[in-house]
Amino acid sequence: MVRIAEDEPPGDEELERFWKAGRAWVHTGDGDRPLGYLLGEPLDGGLHIEQVTVHPSAARRGLGRQLIDHADQFAAGEGLTALTLTTFAEVAWNAPYYERLGFHRLADEELTPGLAAVRAHEADLGLDRWPRVCMRRPVRPGAAAG
Repeated sequence: MVRIAEDEPPGDEELERFWKAGRAWVHTGDGDRPLGYLLGEPLDGGLHIEQVTVHPSAARRGLGRQLIDHADQFAAGEGLTALTLTTFAEVAWNAPYYERLGFHRLADEELTPGLAAVRAHEADLGLDRWPRVCMRRPVRPGAAAG
Protein backbone atom coordinates (compact mmCIF):
# COMPACT_ATOMS: atom_id res chain seq x y z
CA MET A 1 0.00 0.00 0.00
CA VAL A 2 2.99 2.33 0.51
CA ARG A 3 3.63 2.12 -3.24
CA ILE A 4 0.11 3.45 -3.84
CA ALA A 5 0.41 6.21 -1.23
CA GLU A 6 3.62 7.41 -2.87
CA ASP A 7 2.23 7.17 -6.40
CA GLU A 8 3.19 10.05 -8.67
CA PRO A 9 0.45 12.47 -9.75
CA PRO A 10 -0.75 12.35 -13.36
CA GLY A 11 1.73 13.58 -15.94
CA ASP A 12 1.59 16.94 -17.67
CA GLU A 13 -0.09 15.55 -20.82
CA GLU A 14 -2.89 13.93 -18.85
CA LEU A 15 -3.42 17.02 -16.69
CA GLU A 16 -3.50 19.21 -19.79
CA ARG A 17 -6.12 16.94 -21.38
CA PHE A 18 -8.43 17.35 -18.37
CA TRP A 19 -7.70 21.09 -18.15
CA LYS A 20 -8.47 21.73 -21.84
CA ALA A 21 -11.72 19.76 -21.48
CA GLY A 22 -12.72 21.95 -18.51
CA ARG A 23 -12.75 19.02 -16.10
CA ALA A 24 -9.76 19.79 -13.87
CA TRP A 25 -10.32 21.85 -10.74
CA VAL A 26 -7.68 23.14 -8.33
CA HIS A 27 -8.28 24.29 -4.75
CA THR A 28 -5.88 26.90 -3.40
CA GLY A 29 -7.51 27.52 -0.03
CA ASP A 30 -7.07 31.18 0.84
CA GLY A 31 -3.81 31.52 -1.06
CA ASP A 32 -2.43 31.01 -4.52
CA ARG A 33 -0.65 27.68 -3.99
CA PRO A 34 -2.43 24.48 -5.13
CA LEU A 35 -3.56 22.42 -2.14
CA GLY A 36 -5.78 19.92 -3.92
CA TYR A 37 -7.25 19.00 -7.27
CA LEU A 38 -9.99 16.91 -8.86
CA LEU A 39 -10.05 15.41 -12.35
CA GLY A 40 -13.40 14.33 -13.80
CA GLU A 41 -14.39 12.37 -16.89
CA PRO A 42 -17.89 11.85 -18.34
CA LEU A 43 -18.74 8.15 -18.08
CA ASP A 44 -22.05 6.39 -18.70
CA GLY A 45 -24.19 9.47 -18.06
CA GLY A 46 -22.30 10.52 -14.95
CA LEU A 47 -19.11 12.34 -14.02
CA HIS A 48 -16.43 9.86 -13.00
CA ILE A 49 -13.96 11.26 -10.49
CA GLU A 50 -10.71 10.02 -11.95
CA GLN A 51 -8.60 11.55 -9.19
CA VAL A 52 -9.16 13.75 -6.17
CA THR A 53 -6.14 14.63 -4.08
CA VAL A 54 -5.50 17.01 -1.20
CA HIS A 55 -1.98 17.72 0.03
CA PRO A 56 -1.45 16.22 3.52
CA SER A 57 -0.66 19.68 4.94
CA ALA A 58 -4.20 20.78 3.96
CA ALA A 59 -6.02 17.64 5.11
CA ARG A 60 -9.13 17.78 7.30
CA ARG A 61 -10.12 21.29 6.18
CA GLY A 62 -12.96 20.25 3.86
CA LEU A 63 -11.07 20.91 0.63
CA GLY A 64 -11.79 17.45 -0.80
CA ARG A 65 -15.50 17.83 0.00
CA GLN A 66 -15.52 21.26 -1.62
CA LEU A 67 -13.88 19.90 -4.77
CA ILE A 68 -16.43 17.07 -4.93
CA ASP A 69 -19.30 19.51 -4.38
CA HIS A 70 -17.94 21.66 -7.21
CA ALA A 71 -17.77 18.58 -9.46
CA ASP A 72 -21.39 17.87 -8.47
CA GLN A 73 -22.40 21.37 -9.64
CA PHE A 74 -20.51 20.89 -12.89
CA ALA A 75 -22.17 17.50 -13.48
CA ALA A 76 -25.63 18.95 -12.86
CA GLY A 77 -24.94 21.77 -15.28
CA GLU A 78 -23.88 19.25 -17.92
CA GLY A 79 -27.06 17.19 -17.43
CA LEU A 80 -25.16 14.29 -15.85
CA THR A 81 -27.01 12.26 -13.24
CA ALA A 82 -24.34 11.01 -10.83
CA LEU A 83 -20.80 11.17 -9.58
CA THR A 84 -18.85 7.92 -9.62
CA LEU A 85 -15.42 6.88 -8.42
CA THR A 86 -13.32 3.86 -7.62
CA THR A 87 -11.30 3.64 -4.43
CA PHE A 88 -9.77 1.39 -1.82
CA ALA A 89 -12.48 -0.24 0.29
CA GLU A 90 -10.66 -0.43 3.61
CA VAL A 91 -8.59 2.76 3.80
CA ALA A 92 -10.16 5.26 6.22
CA TRP A 93 -9.62 8.28 3.97
CA ASN A 94 -11.06 6.41 0.96
CA ALA A 95 -14.36 4.47 0.87
CA PRO A 96 -15.49 5.36 4.43
CA TYR A 97 -14.80 9.04 3.71
CA TYR A 98 -16.80 8.97 0.49
CA GLU A 99 -19.68 7.24 2.27
CA ARG A 100 -19.80 10.19 4.66
CA LEU A 101 -20.16 12.42 1.57
CA GLY A 102 -23.18 10.46 0.34
CA PHE A 103 -21.59 7.91 -1.98
CA HIS A 104 -22.72 4.30 -1.80
CA ARG A 105 -20.86 1.15 -2.77
CA LEU A 106 -21.94 -0.58 -5.95
CA ALA A 107 -22.29 -4.34 -6.22
CA ASP A 108 -20.67 -5.94 -9.27
CA GLU A 109 -24.06 -6.35 -10.96
CA GLU A 110 -24.68 -2.58 -10.60
CA LEU A 111 -21.58 -1.57 -12.55
CA THR A 112 -22.13 0.24 -15.82
CA PRO A 113 -20.02 -0.88 -18.79
CA GLY A 114 -17.72 2.11 -18.31
CA LEU A 115 -17.16 1.42 -14.61
CA ALA A 116 -16.50 -2.25 -15.38
CA ALA A 117 -13.86 -1.13 -17.90
CA VAL A 118 -12.29 1.21 -15.32
CA ARG A 119 -12.10 -1.65 -12.83
CA ALA A 120 -10.57 -3.98 -15.42
CA HIS A 121 -7.91 -1.36 -16.18
CA GLU A 122 -7.18 -0.93 -12.45
CA ALA A 123 -6.79 -4.70 -12.12
CA ASP A 124 -4.33 -4.67 -15.04
CA LEU A 125 -2.33 -2.02 -13.14
CA GLY A 126 -2.14 -4.28 -10.07
CA LEU A 127 -4.44 -2.21 -7.87
CA ASP A 128 -6.50 -5.28 -6.94
CA ARG A 129 -3.79 -6.37 -4.53
CA TRP A 130 -5.95 -4.45 -2.04
CA PRO A 131 -9.78 -4.49 -1.95
CA ARG A 132 -11.30 -1.94 -4.36
CA VAL A 133 -14.85 -0.67 -4.70
CA CYS A 134 -16.89 1.40 -7.16
CA MET A 135 -19.05 4.10 -5.59
CA ARG A 136 -21.86 6.33 -6.83
CA ARG A 137 -23.67 9.43 -5.60
CA PRO A 138 -26.64 10.93 -7.43
CA VAL A 139 -26.14 14.53 -8.48
CA ARG A 140 -27.78 16.63 -5.81
CA PRO A 141 -30.99 18.46 -6.74
CA GLY A 142 -30.35 22.11 -7.44
CA ALA A 143 -26.60 21.50 -7.62
CA ALA A 144 -26.12 23.27 -10.94
CA ALA A 145 -24.37 26.58 -10.53
CA GLY A 146 -26.69 29.39 -11.53
